[in-house]
Amino acid sequence: MLIVIQLLHVLQPPNTPKRVQDEDNEEEDYENEFERQRKMRKLAKTRAMEAEQAERTHKVQQKEPEDTIKTEKPITEEERERILQLVENEEVEGEVLDESTLKRLILLFEKRALKNQEMRIKFPDMPEKFMESEVELHETIQEMHAVATVPDLYPIMVELQAVPSLLELLAHENTDVAVAVVDLLQELTDVDILHESEEGADSLIDALLNQQICALLVQNLERLDESVKEESEGVHNTLAIFENLAEFRPDLCGDAAKQGLLQWLLRRLRVKLPFDGNKLYASEILSILLQDTPDNRQMLGDLEGIDVILQQLAFYKRHDPTSNEEHEMMENLFNCLCSSLMYAPNREHFLRGEGLQLMNLMLREKKLSRNGSLKVLDHAMSGPDGKENCNKFVDILGLRTIFPLFMKTPKKNRRRILTTEEHEEHVVSIIASMLRNCRGPQRQRLLSKFTENDHEKVDRLLELHFKYLEKVEEVDLEIDHDRRVSNDLHTLKPTGRGLFTLQLVDYILLEVCTGGPSTIKQRVTQILNLRGGSLKTIRHVMREYAGNLGDAGDNEWREMEQQHILQLVDKF
Repeated sequence: MLIVIQLLHVLQPPNTPKRVQDEDNEEEDYENEFERQRKMRKLAKTRAMEAEQAERTHKVQQKEPEDTIKTEKPITEEERERILQLVENEEVEGEVLDESTLKRLILLFEKRALKNQEMRIKFPDMPEKFMESEVELHETIQEMHAVATVPDLYPIMVELQAVPSLLELLAHENTDVAVAVVDLLQELTDVDILHESEEGADSLIDALLNQQICALLVQNLERLDESVKEESEGVHNTLAIFENLAEFRPDLCGDAAKQGLLQWLLRRLRVKLPFDGNKLYASEILSILLQDTPDNRQMLGDLEGIDVILQQLAFYKRHDPTSNEEHEMMENLFNCLCSSLMYAPNREHFLRGEGLQLMNLMLREKKLSRNGSLKVLDHAMSGPDGKENCNKFVDILGLRTIFPLFMKTPKKNRRRILTTEEHEEHVVSIIASMLRNCRGPQRQRLLSKFTENDHEKVDRLLELHFKYLEKVEEVDLEIDHDRRVSNDLHTLKPTGRGLFTLQLVDYILLEVCTGGPSTIKQRVTQILNLRGGSLKTIRHVMREYAGNLGDAGDNEWREMEQQHILQLVDKF
């Protein structure tokens, strides 16, 4: 009963403060009121826990013999429910963040940040003097996590100039404070939370970008020591902020890279540390920056980033990743290479950095890296900008590597990433690119491959032709069926996979039939007759291909390539 009386006494509402005209006194009242409410909630919760403990103790004692020492009279069920209800009400009041509570919280934060700054200036060499203010500031930053639960209040936080004050603390002498701010910003910018309030999200992101958040975060990254657990988590949370911002505002990827992020990511990948989550995250952010931003691809080449990525991938030519996370990082690096090679000058960097030789070795070693190297080769050799890489690939005996993969797709295994169709598409695309770009002795070496071993590669070409022709015809039948069933064109299925591979296979057939020995054309005709195929089908596929060459190269190249394909069709 004594506990109940004490608790009810604690939970009495505070006396109404006197109205003070002086502004400083009013601010102090706000601070005292906020602190008092927080302490009351903590004390109430403690008292409730003590009451429950006392009740549990009483029940245990009741089970003892009657001659044991008698305890005090326990609280009744009605009193216990009343206490719990009071505590719950106080907790709810404390958890709900409204506009006035937010203003008090930000005011408290500003005062404590200012106090800490003053104490550090006044006693720069006496940590015991400013440490208390630093701990209070850290606690207030932790309390501000509550703001993330109400994104509708973000505009008020921005209006109260809390964002510049927070970002200033990223340069705080104590990295614990800077890491606490990073943790808070990571939660405030969580994409799921941002989507809850469009107005709140826009106001917060605009305020962060106006204060150059990307540059400030990168500067903070430079000084964090990842051998310290808390600072390593700070690095991870910083990368999470960049990911959140890039997902919500994809166009800021270019600004982030220019403000130092791209350079830091390359340095982080190059550091010789054991694989960890931060290295994985760095590869992921790099992949995001390069995915849809041409300027970043150019910057990567200027910073010699192609060499950095090739150096990181070189380890995997003879070793498989030891975990799923490390495997994901390897795939991210391959994706970075593929994205960067879409910028034509980077293909020269790739060639000079002996990227072709590395990819060729990976194909021969039959490790997990073979899948990624196949994609990279496809990107490096495609289109008019892949001419030098195609010729060099023949020179380094790449034909000995690629044609065994062409003749037999590797068996499916538990950890293989590429499907059979994707594998065949990449291999066929590489061969088609070489036929398009190789000239002189390299082209003759390539064409001679199709006459080896009694034209076995021609047989394989036609096997793939019939396989993918059947897939395309199945899709066409489904589309025709859907047209008859429904008049809504939006419900029709898109053309399935297989058409592009069929077009590449038939392109190779035309090239080798017109450019190679006459025996190749005879073999093609013979197999087509045996299997009920026709030259007319191949010509039809190639005319359609000539009309849809895509975006590779400029208009002049596309026109020349279109004329070349139509000439091949006429000769065929």
